[in-house]
Amino acid sequence: MHVEPFALERWLADHEHDAAVNLGDSGVRPLEADRFDTDPGRLGYVVPTNGDPDLRARVAERYDRAADELLFTCGTQEANFLAVLATLDRDSHAVCVTPTYQSLHSLPDAVADVTRVELAAPDWRLNIDAVAEAVEPHTDLIVLNNPNNPTGKSHPQETVEAVYELAAAADAYLLSDEVYRPLAAPEERVEPVASMGPYGISTCGLSKGWGLPGLRFGWLAGPEAVVSAAWEWKDYTTISPSAFGQHVGRQAIDREDELLAENRTHVRRNRDLLGEFAESYGLDWHLPAGATGFLTVPEEFESGEAFARALVDEGVVVAPGETFGRPGYVRVGFGAERTTLEDGIERMGAVIDERRSG
Repeated sequence: MHVEPFALERWLADHEHDAAVNLGDSGVRPLEADRFDTDPGRLGYVVPTNGDPDLRARVAERYDRAADELLFTCGTQEANFLAVLATLDRDSHAVCVTPTYQSLHSLPDAVADVTRVELAAPDWRLNIDAVAEAVEPHTDLIVLNNPNNPTGKSHPQETVEAVYELAAAADAYLLSDEVYRPLAAPEERVEPVASMGPYGISTCGLSKGWGLPGLRFGWLAGPEAVVSAAWEWKDYTTISPSAFGQHVGRQAIDREDELLAENRTHVRRNRDLLGEFAESYGLDWHLPAGATGFLTVPEEFESGEAFARALVDEGVVVAPGETFGRPGYVRVGFGAERTTLEDGIERMGAVIDERRSG
């Protein structure tokens, strides 16, 4: 099995460590550890290795599912990895909606045949007819990211339901990475795919909405057969979720209303600031629902990578659109600390101003 190199992660590995301002991250500024009890006691394996049954039952309730229909993982990334391995094989076909976080198409492509369905700028609307045309007789999985990374697009309820119906009619699963869903206000959230019926699989975790990426704590919710198969694969990856992650994760879930409200307020204020910058420099974007903005490249720069490299020279890291297959854009993470975003915007403006004056 060959997997394509992860372009975004390689870009960040090359540039973010020494950056004065990192706007390449896609989450909310991490919370301080001293806000939680960080002593889990003895650091043994989590037993059972699919996660604490009571906590699994609590999280599964939000998907109208039972504890055995939810698996705790080391972040949403592992949840997506296991979901792909549990649903696809070399005789399978998958439909992947792009642009998206690369693992959501590269992992299926490493296992099966893949057809991509492209979101259309500027509003990144998903064409249901295009999804229907992409489905083949051996399609076993359709992959969606909602809200979408990098564009920030939140596909509405009727769109997601239509994709689910296409999957069900094809006897295929719909996998939805919903890691940004907690950042939406409760009244604005689209119903999770795992609660739509027997063909729905949802993945999520505490990295983005909760601002706890270092916990590496996530989950996969869906049909028991898929969850069971994913657990069998997990025996060969991380065996169990982190004991530390589960210990702090339980507290974060206990305080969900408090933490998510705090982070939503922070992200919305920062989104407004980035929006003002984009408007002042004539850069287009779709108002994002998550914590990333996908901005068009200033006309003075030939590509997203050219603009991103110019920013690196001024100490700012963003993600070039090339890492998402869209060279006319850059992804800017605006979930950072307010002062970090302010510094980054000032430096970005200076880079554009210098090019325009030259």
